[in-house]
Amino acid sequence: MTASSGKGRGLRLPTAAGGLEDYVTAEPRVWEHQGTQPSRRIAYAAAHVVADPRADNGPGTPATVDWDATLRFRRHLWSYGLRVADAMDTAQRNMGLDWPATQELIRRSAAEAKHFGDPAELVSCGAGTDHAPEAGTLDAVTAAYEEQLATVRNAGAGVIIMASRQLARVARGPEDYQEVYGRLLRQADRPVILHWLGEMFDPNLAGYWGSADLDEACEHFLTLAREHADKIDGVKVSLLDADREVRLRAALPTGVRLYTGDDFNYPDLIAGGSDALLGIFDAIAPAAAVALRALDVGRTDLYEEAFGPTVPLARKIFEAPTYHYKTGIVFLAWLNGHQDAFTMVNGAQSARSITHLAEVFRLADAAGLLADPELAVARMSALLLTYGVDQ
Repeated sequence: MTASSGKGRGLRLPTAAGGLEDYVTAEPRVWEHQGTQPSRRIAYAAAHVVADPRADNGPGTPATVDWDATLRFRRHLWSYGLRVADAMDTAQRNMGLDWPATQELIRRSAAEAKHFGDPAELVSCGAGTDHAPEAGTLDAVTAAYEEQLATVRNAGAGVIIMASRQLARVARGPEDYQEVYGRLLRQADRPVILHWLGEMFDPNLAGYWGSADLDEACEHFLTLAREHADKIDGVKVSLLDADREVRLRAALPTGVRLYTGDDFNYPDLIAGGSDALLGIFDAIAPAAAVALRALDVGRTDLYEEAFGPTVPLARKIFEAPTYHYKTGIVFLAWLNGHQDAFTMVNGAQSARSITHLAEVFRLADAAGLLADPELAVARMSALLLTYGVDQ
């Protein structure tokens, strides 16, 4: 096999051992646009933002977003019958997307959703406290949450109450989480999604809900969920612990959903009863749509056939340090023509090595998720050239 074979679909890729290998992409898979939402599971894709490649989006600078490309990508997700979870960690909250850009994202995403249906159903947005990094009391944290909640409500989107670094810092124990979340939930005019992000995604959230012991933390959370069940649509859990998620799901009050955020074990968890709110769905939307539709009609063979090859890809993208997974997500969006440049706010495109990205390329191809292999090869070849790999 040579790199020149395959009608523009061949290239040389770096290997983990430090060498190069000739690689030719497979025939592209054509995925059917599903259009309507799946019926057995609610499925959100946590969507990334597209940085303006001609702006100064370096580390520590205010975010400048390419709004046309960012909204076009949300239309792509809706076209596959997925809901959009916006202004979440996949959109680089706490990692470069500042509050002014976040406010604009929430408003624009909800307005765009109106062209497809009810924004409160099609898009839910994260409300947190990241615009108030110095909030040092429970009252200050609550006030910061309330400001962001008002932005989401005023836009007409659904609400996701994000985990708060500031609350994790000032809370003395589970009673402080109960106080802050209780105050917020009593204000909710419709059920909201709560957000539990493990420390592998954000080390600043260690000990969330008032305990570093996850069994105790689950009990503290369940106390809150039982007291406010009528105000909670569900909880998004990203702990990468499938057995714990199954136990928590079984213990939730009737009517409170568990939205899996486990980007390692999602096929089994969704099949077993979890709904989904996943960053990996940004990258694998076509496969996810087919799998969820297969689940609707009881075709476990088609479900596994669509989802199975995506798991090695997801585990590579989300490997430690997990919080850098956004780089792989944006990389695939660029390879697939959803944006014109591989650039990110806060300069985060540099967070993964070229050998990591080369393996993401291989695994995306194996999963049938390079929509136009010749375009993907051309773009990957251009990136490789900047690393001294001449094709």
